[in-house]
Amino acid sequence: MAENHPPAASSGLHHITAIAGDAQRNLDFYTGVLGQRLVKKTVNFDDPGTYHFYFADEVGSAGTVLTFFPFAGARRGVRGSGEATAVAYNVAADALPDWQARLARLGIDAVASERFGAPLLTFADPDDMAVELVGSAQPPQVRHWQGGPVGEEMALRGFYGTTLQVRNAAPSAALLRDSFGWHEVAREGNRRRFAAGAAAPQGNAAPGQFVDIVELPSLPAGRQGAGSIHHIAFRAADDGAQAAWQRHLAAAGLGVTDVRDRQYFRSIYFREPNGVLFEIATDGPGFLWDEPIEALGSALRLPPWLEPQRTRIEASLPALQVVGV
Repeated sequence: MAENHPPAASSGLHHITAIAGDAQRNLDFYTGVLGQRLVKKTVNFDDPGTYHFYFADEVGSAGTVLTFFPFAGARRGVRGSGEATAVAYNVAADALPDWQARLARLGIDAVASERFGAPLLTFADPDDMAVELVGSAQPPQVRHWQGGPVGEEMALRGFYGTTLQVRNAAPSAALLRDSFGWHEVAREGNRRRFAAGAAAPQGNAAPGQFVDIVELPSLPAGRQGAGSIHHIAFRAADDGAQAAWQRHLAAAGLGVTDVRDRQYFRSIYFREPNGVLFEIATDGPGFLWDEPIEALGSALRLPPWLEPQRTRIEASLPALQVVGV
């Protein structure tokens, strides 16, 4: 039998998907407070009575995209083991005081601390999802949304990374190391940091380069709800790279799905050894194929198979107003 060689190393995070409660409140926070652009307004393809928001840089670059399923009236999630528990963004280190002042002015408490030598601010979004701003002397360069309420000097520069809470770090670490080609770059107590490519533990040249694993052996399993991170997605350069991942994961017995067409990328899904839902998503075709750059996020976009239901779908969705700060 041929050996199950891992495919080419993943180059970083593609996007992160979370669950929210009220759609308008979620939209206001990520565009009006954090200055992210709504690059796509569509629906949950599996539940088209629910929005699917994509917040990112100006064009939706891979490694900048945070997506949400907002469910009106959703009960609050309970953080626990077997899930991602924080979304961390890059910012310029000298922007952190301005961010702390901005958040305080908007009534948001942010706690300043340091991790692996890098300064950070930690706060909660309206559904109590943990958000971190990590300061870097040389943050990644992304396409800043000039039309937003946050100036370029303070702009979020894509993801720094995310944190996984697990009961047993060893098998999750082995997956990142042996299959994804990431490497451990730092350790503090029960927190281990893994990096894609040549990223250093305090800073990175590209967005989405870090995954931290926190081991909590006695922590009960998390319960998904508003404020929970549903899954994290890693980058595949193209369909061929994704197919190689699919073959490798299937051979490893990880129960990988077939390819799902998400219109702006194609996806496969599986659960890593501690139960965190992972996705591998292609970089293309991206968010510009069905809307010009100046109109991104302005209209409800539906996939072809849902277009015949547009009238009914639009009637079932709450009305939205884009509000800046």
